[in-house]
Amino acid sequence: MIERFVKHATFVVERTYAASLGKVYSAWSDQAEKSKWFSKPEIFEFRVGGREYSSGGPPEGPVFTYDASYQEIVNEQRIVYTYTLDAGDTRISASLTTIEFFQVEGGTKLVFTEQGAFFDGHDTPEIREHGTKEMLDALGKSL
Repeated sequence: MIERFVKHATFVVERTYAASLGKVYSAWSDQAEKSKWFSKPEIFEFRVGGREYSSGGPPEGPVFTYDASYQEIVNEQRIVYTYTLDAGDTRISASLTTIEFFQVEGGTKLVFTEQGAFFDGHDTPEIREHGTKEMLDALGKSL
């Protein structure tokens, strides 16, 4: 029998980009811009109640499926979404993510907060936080 458990965690990652607030926000809200640094979505409906969906992975597998729903959008200030992440047929996590944007001298400060439930040891908060840091670094390079 498989041991079932949930590990809950919250982490915060901050980045400051030498780009305008509008440009950083657009990197999240515009499909073409987001595709430059995040997976290319099969569905991208950037609106409250809208969905973002993508799947893919290495040739040897597994296929990772990201399925998000936008809960709140405040133009150039905040994006809140919930999402699940699956590896093959296994749900590995469910999360609530808040992204906040602040205009600062010389650019934009982004605060990324994720509150997650990580299932049965298939994923961990430490792995997710590491991946998030790499993702936000990729965003910086695309700006």
